[in-house]
Amino acid sequence: MSQLQLALTADVSARHIAFLETGRAKPSRRMVMRLGEALDMPRADRNLMLDAAGFRPAYGRRPLESEAMEPIRKAITHMIEGHAPYPAFVFDRHWRVLDANGSGRFMLSGFGLGEGDSFIDFLLAPGRGPELVDNWPEVAHHLATRFRLESVHLGGDPVLERAAAVLDQDALAMEHGAATDLPPVLAVRFRMGDAIYPMFSTITQFGTAEDIALADIKIEMFFPTNAAAEALFRQMAAG
Repeated sequence: MSQLQLALTADVSARHIAFLETGRAKPSRRMVMRLGEALDMPRADRNLMLDAAGFRPAYGRRPLESEAMEPIRKAITHMIEGHAPYPAFVFDRHWRVLDANGSGRFMLSGFGLGEGDSFIDFLLAPGRGPELVDNWPEVAHHLATRFRLESVHLGGDPVLERAAAVLDQDALAMEHGAATDLPPVLAVRFRMGDAIYPMFSTITQFGTAEDIALADIKIEMFFPTNAAAEALFRQMAAG
C-alpha cells in the first residue's frame, strides 16, 4: 500500500503517515491499533507493532483448556458433535489436530493420526496423498491454493508456504485444460479400505476472535456426496 492508500483506509492524513514512518511523530496506542486493522495484520504482529511503539500487547494467547475459553470449547463441541454422523475436525493454523467428533476420530485412526498430529506433515509424506485420495492431483492443487491464501492472511507463514510448494509438484499431474463442466464444489475422494467415499467440506472460523490462538482455529466439517458415503457414516453411528 502507498502512504496515501494506507491513510485513506485508516482515515488519517497521508502527511501523518509519513511523519510516523520517518519518526517525526509518535503514534498513540489507538493509532497503532488503527493501522494494524487497516493493514489487516495478524494479531501477533499487531502486538509487535504495539511493543515497538512502547505499548503493552493488546492480544493474548489463551490455552483452549483455560477457564476463559470455556464458552469457546462448548461452542466447538456443539458444532462438531451436532454434525454427527458425518466427520468434523478442529485444526490450528498449521493444521494440527485439536479435536474431532466420533466419525472424525474414526477417520483419523484409519490414517494413524491422533490429537496433536499435523495433517500437513501426514499429507506431505512421499506417496501419501495418492494413497489416501483417489483424485489427489486436483485436491493437491486446491490445498496448495488454500495454504497460500492462508499464508497471505497471516502475513507470510513458512510452514504453509513450504507445504504449498510441495503440493504444487503433486498437482502437476493434473491436466490443466479449459474445463467446461466444473462441479459446484470439489469432492475429496477418500480411499477407505477397498472403497472410495467422496466428500466435500466447509470450514468455520470465529468471526470476532480477538485471541491470537482462537483466531487461528478452524473447524472443518465433511459431507457425503453419494449414498455409499452417507451410509458408511450412518452405519458407524448406529454402532
